Amino acid sequence: MDVKKNIKEFEKILAGTGCRLVAVSKTKPNDLILKAYETGFKDFGENRIQDLVAKYEILPKDINWHMIGHLQSNKVKYIVSFVHLIHAVDSFKLLKEINKQGAKVSRVIPCLLQIHIADETTKFGLDEKELFALIESPEFKELQNVQIKGLMGMATNTDNKNQIRAEFKYLRTLFEKVKNEYQQPGIKMEELSMGMSGDYDIAVEEGSTLIRVGSAIFGARNY
Repeated sequence: MDVKKNIKEFEKILAGTGCRLVAVSKTKPNDLILKAYETGFKDFGENRIQDLVAKYEILPKDINWHMIGHLQSNKVKYIVSFVHLIHAVDSFKLLKEINKQGAKVSRVIPCLLQIHIADETTKFGLDEKELFALIESPEFKELQNVQIKGLMGMATNTDNKNQIRAEFKYLRTLFEKVKNEYQQPGIKMEELSMGMSGDYDIAVEEGSTLIRVGSAIFGARNY
């Protein structure tokens, strides 16, 4: 797998779309990440805290680390000092913990709210009602050390492209509603994180600003 070539290919694909790549480096060795980094690429995604911390400690410090997996509240403290963006904030409890830990390191932590858009109960995320209840709550307005930068979602794992497109379209609609109707401190809607190796092309067409791609860059995952 030619990592450098694959990174360049994705940069060509995304040129002019307003969408950027997050290379999902989970389970991948540091030497492969460095090959991508040598092209000037700096945005990498991990879904396990222990792997993210280990890679941060060893790899170049100007890498933008994205936490893309389900995040447990008790693990937040390990990444708040350096994480670039937390993609999968799926509860108010988690957001409050990120705020608490962010205050301890004097950082405002950029976060995306994860929305449940898939026809699968195994995926995490807020529903539409929970999303608006969260951002309208007085308690949210008191959080000083988090900033909601956008939304994230995962489409259903299906070959039905019409279904995937409808799910991404729905997420884009929610993104635009928050962006247009909730202009307040703590919310700065810039990022719509949707699309992975199997459906990124549809996501880009539907307005994604960040696609999370692993196997199409690094090859099949090693478990």
